[in-house]
Amino acid sequence: MIIAVDGPTASGKGTISKALAAHFGLPHLDTGLLYRAVGRQVALNGGDPDDTVDALAATAFPDERLADQELRTEQTGGFASRVSVHPAVRHALFERQRAFAEQPGGAVLDGRDIGTVIAPEADVKLFVTASVQSRAMRRWLEMQDRELDLELREIEADIAARDKRDIERKDAPLRAAPDAFVLDTSDLGKEAAIAAAIEAVEQAKGR
Repeated sequence: MIIAVDGPTASGKGTISKALAAHFGLPHLDTGLLYRAVGRQVALNGGDPDDTVDALAATAFPDERLADQELRTEQTGGFASRVSVHPAVRHALFERQRAFAEQPGGAVLDGRDIGTVIAPEADVKLFVTASVQSRAMRRWLEMQDRELDLELREIEADIAARDKRDIERKDAPLRAAPDAFVLDTSDLGKEAAIAAAIEAVEQAKGR
């Protein structure tokens, strides 16, 4: 069984995907981490994330880059959004994601184009979303826990800018697949969101 989980940044799709993988006994891939690794590699290379050549060169990042703690920073997240607009970068990472999805037994993948591009044949498709304001608050609280001093309004502006880039890019824009179950987590706590996602998958399996 392939479960595709898409949605904008800080919507809760990562937490939900990990919970689904654990619940159904499936391997999980955070595809956004691949783009963060490319963004991080561009920075380490001294390149420009808006330049196709620099971004494409960074897709050759070493595997150990995926364990780099800098991948979770807001700056790297911004770089990831910028490198992801390049079709050449998306093409370079496509096969890695397809191979993960096609492994025996299935998998859970989360990202922004899993149900529309990477695994359109997925057995279950979820689109996890939430308001910009609620997503910004979640991210701000995460930053506070890590003792990082960022203004809430700055995070909100950054999230809105990422949404705009992701939705308006010509190649694999962020959107819900026509047959995806849309889950709005704006007013849901972690456990409630996970429970709703599991129920949606069970219903899809039943169909």
